Amino acid sequence: MKNPFKFGTIVENEFFTDRIQELQQIRQMLDSENHLVLISPRRFGKSSLVLKAVKQAKRPFVMLNLQNVVSIEDFAAKLLKEIFKLYTWERIKHLMSHFRIVPTISTNPVTNGVDVAFQPVVNANILLEDSMAMLEKVSTAERRLVVIFDEFQEIMQIAKSLDKQLRSIMQLQKNLNYILLGSQESMMEDIFERKKSPFYHFGSLMRLRKIPFDDFLQYIVERLKPVLKSESETVGKEILAVTNCHPYYTQQLASQVWELASYEDVRGDVVEMAMTRLTSVHDLDFERLWIGFNRMDKRMMIALCNSQNPLQNRQLPTSTVFSSIKRLMKTGYVIRGESYEVEDPFFKRWILERQN
Repeated sequence: MKNPFKFGTIVENEFFTDRIQELQQIRQMLDSENHLVLISPRRFGKSSLVLKAVKQAKRPFVMLNLQNVVSIEDFAAKLLKEIFKLYTWERIKHLMSHFRIVPTISTNPVTNGVDVAFQPVVNANILLEDSMAMLEKVSTAERRLVVIFDEFQEIMQIAKSLDKQLRSIMQLQKNLNYILLGSQESMMEDIFERKKSPFYHFGSLMRLRKIPFDDFLQYIVERLKPVLKSESETVGKEILAVTNCHPYYTQQLASQVWELASYEDVRGDVVEMAMTRLTSVHDLDFERLWIGFNRMDKRMMIALCNSQNPLQNRQLPTSTVFSSIKRLMKTGYVIRGESYEVEDPFFKRWILERQN
């Protein structure tokens, strides 16, 4: 048997977990001419969910992670490169005749794909306009192109006024569905919910929550049963108690449990052994992260690891506490569900071990 749990990459087919209602919601959006804004913390499976919905709809798509973009020139080049993954150069080269600045295009012998590059220019807006126009040119009313921008909040860091420039282009385009994903909740809300923002109410807003406990438990038990038999349900509940149903860490911990049960025939407290092993593997990484925290952020992390509410600490100014939590959420160490919590259960364990 191969390990039935997968994490760290796009999850598809038998590795995909539940999300039936969310899939239906995205499919309905794709059947319309509307756009979608999807917000959730990192590693909740946004990309996997969207790609599954798009593939089920049998729609062509391009996907660009804006975290990997460093300038408007880079944005234009990477967007064209994604288009070349869909259509051959011979098929669309005539569509580039309108480009006011011609890109450098070359074949990559390693990936067997196409590399695209633009030289820095005085007016990068020209590159943005021409590359975005290509999206509309390759799309049709019968097979509308789906354009997915991941970590969309990064537009605020790439270039000044890029949000205004993009919005002015996107609002006039036809035969396209945009799906804009973001993990920084406060920044995404500022982009799409603030009235003065160019992207105010640009698309339907959807928030991706954790997978419900019962659904996740069933998924885990079915996959652990071949190796843990009658213990699978008890172990599944222990896994979810540790991860609090976080999709990424649940898959990671369940994967480690499956490895221990399958290859080392571990029984008994297999979840504890898996936690110990995963925490140990990341010991040096966690130490480097911890050294980078300032004193207040360390204090907040320790309080959250001990299930305390920092906002109820009357010894600290509320503004200081809020600033620290906002900073930790922006960097992804803390997420907000029903309450604030440390995102990584293994980092949480590492912190607690060093406080005792």
